[in-house]
Amino acid sequence: MTIRVLVADDQELVRTGLAMMLDVQPGIEVVGQAADGRSAIELARRLRPDVCLFDIRMPDIDGIEATRALAGPDVADPIAVVLITTFDHDEHVYDGLRAGARGFLLKDASPALLTQAVEAAARGEALIAPNVTVRLLAAFAGAAPAATPAPSEPLTVRERDVLLAIARGRSNAEIADELHISLSTVKTHIASLLVKLRVRSRVQLAIWAHESRLVPPPG
Repeated sequence: MTIRVLVADDQELVRTGLAMMLDVQPGIEVVGQAADGRSAIELARRLRPDVCLFDIRMPDIDGIEATRALAGPDVADPIAVVLITTFDHDEHVYDGLRAGARGFLLKDASPALLTQAVEAAARGEALIAPNVTVRLLAAFAGAAPAATPAPSEPLTVRERDVLLAIARGRSNAEIADELHISLSTVKTHIASLLVKLRVRSRVQLAIWAHESRLVPPPG
């Protein structure tokens, strides 16, 4: 099945480059481009792409608000969003992830990583650039309010172990290896965590863990 992608970035050169990189990948088709958040929201609602790739900083409506409008907790039929930005110059990535984004990449991401992030989002999974995963979540969550909604049911010991591993940026395969359990068991625990913590993505699981102080903040 072809993954239909909408790309939004206010810089034409960047937007065109991202679209070209994705369009040449097997199984991916860029169905629309937008130069600002308002246009991106309108296009996404009309075209219903499988994945939206949004820059965080855009005029009129930024990528965070566009993400919240299309993938926020109150959206009945959310569209997968991957955020892309320059981390060292943007302090709003954490807000974007809380708004419902399924992934986060730097603008210098390789075509392979960009493709992986789009494919992961289309599968209902999440991918954050490996070189900033822990740094991003820990740094922003360390400054976030500690209050978080309680789980609908108590977490089991194993679910807590899996949650901590996710918060440290581990992949499913790495979690299975570290905890000496099967990959399918890891996926079962993650599915249970999503229900108990009332979140939609792996990224939001990691955020919940950091905000709840299950993972010590940096320093």
